[in-house]
Amino acid sequence: QIHLVESGGGLVQAGGSLRLSCAASGRALGADNMGWFRQAPGKEREFVAAITPTGMITYYGDSVKGRFSISRDNAKNTAYLQMNSLKPEDTAVYYCAADPTGYYSDYDNAASQNRYAYWGQGTQVTVSS
Repeated sequence: QIHLVESGGGLVQAGGSLRLSCAASGRALGADNMGWFRQAPGKEREFVAAITPTGMITYYGDSVKGRFSISRDNAKNTAYLQMNSLKPEDTAVYYCAADPTGYYSDYDNAASQNRYAYWGQGTQVTVSS
């Protein structure tokens, strides 16, 4: 069992940056794919980014590609989401999730919420215009 806790959210002006962290406890994350998702008010939860266990392969949703960067430090049992050039439409609750089922086969695989067995409680990101 893994317990995930996100942190680093907050209020930022458009064009600014935030770095989210996802700290895991309970067991090591080294064999898990890690993903970030977000949910804006009145909208469905959407895929943001994902990373394989070694960090060699990453995937990004179209709306964040080129602005966000996912990374991980397995020694610290932590995953990160660096968010740059933030826009008001990035406002949402951001969730990290862990997928223990093996390497992603493709983008659709990485973006599938059903793969992820463990979820954090979320952290609010608000971008003002």
